[in-house]
Amino acid sequence: MKKIDGKALVYCEGAFNTPNGKTAHGLVRFTERYEVVGILDSIYSGKDAGMVLDGKTSNIPLFSTIDEAVKELSKNNQTPSYLVIGLAPDGGRLPKIAKESIKKALQLGWNVDSGLHDFLSNDPELVQLAKENDCTIRDVRKTPDRDKLHFFTGDIEKVDCLKLAVLGTDSALGKRTTSWFVVHGFRDAGFKAEMIGTGQTAWMQGAKYSMIMDSCINDFVSGEIEHAVVSAYKNENPDVIVIEGQGSLMNPAYPGGFEILAAGRPDYVILQHAPKRLEYDGFPGYKMHPIQEQINAIEVISGKKVIAITVNHENMEPSEILPACKALEKETGLPTFDVLAYGAQDLVELLKTKLRS
Repeated sequence: MKKIDGKALVYCEGAFNTPNGKTAHGLVRFTERYEVVGILDSIYSGKDAGMVLDGKTSNIPLFSTIDEAVKELSKNNQTPSYLVIGLAPDGGRLPKIAKESIKKALQLGWNVDSGLHDFLSNDPELVQLAKENDCTIRDVRKTPDRDKLHFFTGDIEKVDCLKLAVLGTDSALGKRTTSWFVVHGFRDAGFKAEMIGTGQTAWMQGAKYSMIMDSCINDFVSGEIEHAVVSAYKNENPDVIVIEGQGSLMNPAYPGGFEILAAGRPDYVILQHAPKRLEYDGFPGYKMHPIQEQINAIEVISGKKVIAITVNHENMEPSEILPACKALEKETGLPTFDVLAYGAQDLVELLKTKLRS
């Protein structure tokens, strides 16, 4: 399949294989937008990105610098035309050290895509460099003009296919990755499935129907979610639509999820959870609410059932994963899966029973 925007080098200095590198992680695992030819992070220079991340070869090398990447990639005609910022730090701010790599990329004539809240297109020096070298800067989180945004209409009620939301008990938990696993699992089983992206990484991965929830003006968040779902339904006639979650209902800094439940109106919810995470991501002292309490909150707010739990196995040994799944099944009474470790086939078999006839 031809990639939408061609070859890309992903900037992730100091953050790869940490929660702050989750955009880069998503692009290593899957993207239809770019052909990822390398990752920038000096900590893991010389290693394979997939092996570092998941223990699986990806043939995506890690480099220390742009100069090193250009030297090596040019040998195999793999020189990129994009530098993509693969960082996702708390607050979405660009580290000062990253600007030198961005300037170097623009001087090389590469386009630059960023999903951070610090808009590169507001930096006069970077804009001038892009102009001089005939390349573009795209700030994925830059909100469209208000006359291009949509208000909630109620058209979501006309969507007559299975709608699933993948929510989480915390932020930076793998909700987007699980959403893609479910979409691809349905497609592999011969069904038409569409992903509704709600963050910058899903857009970078090529999700056709997307909105950036955390930078959208509040009055239009529900309308933009509805518009994405309705557009996917009208244009693609899918059997199932999967809506990517953001944050969690009870995260103190990222209390996402309510608008997805209210405007996306899913039929069922899949809940992503990290059993060994005791405090909310990035906020020591803020104890995670018990999973059953979070399930109850989702079901009370939406009136819909949490149908399954999916596990993030961070800080676990492989031998701990299945016992953790069994423990969650016993605690919640819900079937529990680790799709990253074992694939989504069993989860999709369960979800197929809910398809509209």
